[in-house]
Order: sequence, then structure tokens, then C-alpha cells
Amino acid sequence: MVLAYVYRGEAPGWLASHFRFQIRTFWIGLLYMAICIALMPVVIGVVLLPLVLLWLIVRCAKGMNRLSAGDPHPDPTSWMFG
Repeated sequence: MVLAYVYRGEAPGWLASHFRFQIRTFWIGLLYMAICIALMPVVIGVVLLPLVLLWLIVRCAKGMNRLSAGDPHPDPTSWMFG
């Protein structure tokens, strides 16, 4: 994520979209994890935590797939899978 912040300004457009997607994945994932931790005393957080991890895995896999193809990310501002 640090490298995405550093190089996003000088990256070509297709790569900048992936940097933005990576940055948003980190911050949104952190928010989802904080919500899960806050909800753990009422057990809902324990149920939601595996879903957040699945969200993270799918989001990263889809981003890596598009990156390896050399395609720009179609919607780097998406909150779901993109």
C-alpha cells in the first residue's frame, strides 16, 4: 500500500487505477475488520469476519487478474469486488 501511495502520481493511467484499487482495498478492509471486532461481543462479528476475509481474497484475486492482463481496473472506487 505504501508503494501504491508513492507511485500513484507518476504511474500510467491503467496502473494508477490499480494503485487506487489497492489503496481502497486496504482502507475498506480495515474498516470492515474494525466493525467485525466491535461486533464480536455480540457474536455477529465472529460470523462476519470470515466473510470479510473472503471479500479480501476475492477482491485481491480479481485485481491481480486484471493487472496481469495489463488492463486498467474498470471501477477502482467500488466497495465490493469491482
